[in-house]
Amino acid sequence: MELDLGDKPETVSVLLPIPAERAYSYAVPPGLTLAPGDYVQVPLGPRKVAAIVWDSPGDDEVDPIKLRPVEQKFDCPPLARDMRKFIDWLAAYTLSPPGMVLRSVLRAPGALDPELPLDGIRFSGGEPERLTDARRRVLEVVAEQEGLAWTRSGLANVAGVSASVVEGLQKQGIFEPVLIPPAPVVAKPLPDTVGPDLSEQQQKAATLLVESVETGGFETCLLDGITGSGKTEVYFEAIAAALDRGKQVLILLPEIALTATFLERFEQRFGAPPAQWHSGLAPRMRERVWRQVATGQVRVVAGARSALFLPFPEIGLIIVDEEHDSAYKQEDRMFYSARDMAVVRASIGSFPCILSSATPSVESRVNAEAGRYRHVRMDERHGDAVLPDLDIIDMRKNPPPRGKFLSPILTDAMKAAVGRGEQALLFLNRRGYAPLTLCRVCGFRFECRNCSAWLVEHRFRNQLQCHHCGHSEPTPEACSNCGTLDHLVACGPGVERLAEEVDETFPDARIIVLSSDMLGGVNRLRLELESIAKGEADIVIGTQVVAKGHNFPLMTCVGVVDADLGLANGDPRAAERTFQLLSQVTGRAGRVGGKSIGLMQSYAPEHPVIQAIASGDREAFYEREIAMRKSAGLPPFARLVSIIVSALDKREAESHARAIKLAAPASAEAQILGPAEAPMALVRGRYRYRLLVHAPRAFDVQSYLRSWMSAGPRERGSVRVQIDVDPQSFL
Repeated sequence: MELDLGDKPETVSVLLPIPAERAYSYAVPPGLTLAPGDYVQVPLGPRKVAAIVWDSPGDDEVDPIKLRPVEQKFDCPPLARDMRKFIDWLAAYTLSPPGMVLRSVLRAPGALDPELPLDGIRFSGGEPERLTDARRRVLEVVAEQEGLAWTRSGLANVAGVSASVVEGLQKQGIFEPVLIPPAPVVAKPLPDTVGPDLSEQQQKAATLLVESVETGGFETCLLDGITGSGKTEVYFEAIAAALDRGKQVLILLPEIALTATFLERFEQRFGAPPAQWHSGLAPRMRERVWRQVATGQVRVVAGARSALFLPFPEIGLIIVDEEHDSAYKQEDRMFYSARDMAVVRASIGSFPCILSSATPSVESRVNAEAGRYRHVRMDERHGDAVLPDLDIIDMRKNPPPRGKFLSPILTDAMKAAVGRGEQALLFLNRRGYAPLTLCRVCGFRFECRNCSAWLVEHRFRNQLQCHHCGHSEPTPEACSNCGTLDHLVACGPGVERLAEEVDETFPDARIIVLSSDMLGGVNRLRLELESIAKGEADIVIGTQVVAKGHNFPLMTCVGVVDADLGLANGDPRAAERTFQLLSQVTGRAGRVGGKSIGLMQSYAPEHPVIQAIASGDREAFYEREIAMRKSAGLPPFARLVSIIVSALDKREAESHARAIKLAAPASAEAQILGPAEAPMALVRGRYRYRLLVHAPRAFDVQSYLRSWMSAGPRERGSVRVQIDVDPQSFL
């Protein structure tokens, strides 16, 4: 593009979706008016990229005469100022380049241009020269929908005729050509639709949430209700209040691809489903949703964590459902917690945020108890539903038969439930058939060549697979180390092996296995969940996908096969996560009334977490866990930052990590631990070392890290350095 720049061309600051620490300056062509938030196309080397005019200054050192010009301004509503502030805030907090945060906003560049209207026709009057039966049917259809515009194919399909019949009528002047605006991805929700009757407890909670929405301004509400208490219906009332005020609403869900039931409940309440936003959307649908959010046509979005970066111009409420779920943590390229950033987004935009969970995170509970969040509690199940009777099976006293994994106490309870025409659920958070395969002759263990992890046997697929990098290989007949045939043994159970045992014990039962890596993917999972809800299965065996808030009306017996599984590691959040997961799983029982039971198999029944779940004393667990965190100086009473150094060569990774440690500024408050090999020392062929920064809560850890990283060694060769502020995983 040729541009006569003159003596003093106008310049503009543009943030590009690249890992750059600042915006760049571009020249503004004559006749083009630009303001912060405008979407533009600019040259970047030989490419042309979509970017946004930014508030911060660009590179003032470049002579304006030498600046390259903006190519074009897109016909798209500008990015709101509070969203631009949010991008800058998130970048500063996570120590990510602002351009990398912007990439999350510009996920659908094809949506920056308006959707093209469709070629259509509309009845203009008159009679055809010859009235055939086919033409009569077409005219009857348009007479019923007077004034409506149609596509030719659409009208032909409704009338049950060929497209040539419609085209013939148009040639005779019966129809006139018109342009049809692009159809909305979803209909607008109707906030005045009458919802279900709320219990006294639900109504009290709903009143508090609606009050927060109607008052306006920023507030975070923790909706803390036990499983089955009806939290969804309660925050639906807050959504209705926000829609009444002309605001858009974002609902974050941890597993959007598995929430067909939620979408149905939303449609029943509001007369239309919310728009969806997740990685499974087709590219064209992503573009349409993005565009219609930006123009305000879409009023409610239900999405995964990336929906936080949609360009809402009128957002007035964010809801984070299952706020405790670890799926809200992004740990690839840019590290952030969508739950925490949702609160920040609401604070910057000055509107309320609702965090909902039956087992809130310790951080959220502490914030609620400190008065930073409004604490809305629901301690009773809705309707006739009652909590299951929970008990612990001491596996030291009641072990399973040799070669089996289910205690006789659990199998007897399952038989009783199935015999009454009810359903039983077995939970084991291990995918595949067995977590380890070894040779009985030489002791060789099959390990991933790219990761520090054992290969998991998937017997249904006849594969050994790594659950960290995806590497897989056919299950061998002989040991690859000593060559001995038929001496490989599967150690430990996965859900596939459990299904094998259940099939032997219950030969006539209808069994469904649910796992995130099952063949058929998300669509099959949805179908399986629907069939369980309809009572088309007797026994369900699943991993943590069964603990995501599903409602199984006939489920009266829940068995946790290995309640100790999540406790046997050094993760400081292990107790919290185990408590949350087991509470959610056992909460699948008895959700629509009647007696139900939850049994947990444990070799450490005296463990405080197991005791807290069995006793139903969740408050005792939170009290103990919060006290432990406080005394140990762990979040939320202190700050943690993880620095992960990785490289293709182990010595290169270790030496770079040590050099980073030596460059750390002296501080009386910040304690630096490491470097040490990460528990998962090798992932996807990269060797990993970790440093951990521990500091008081009030310590400005971001400023400290910026000073440290600027003084430290630069990445070289295959070395990569990643910074995770407020880490959730310590692997």
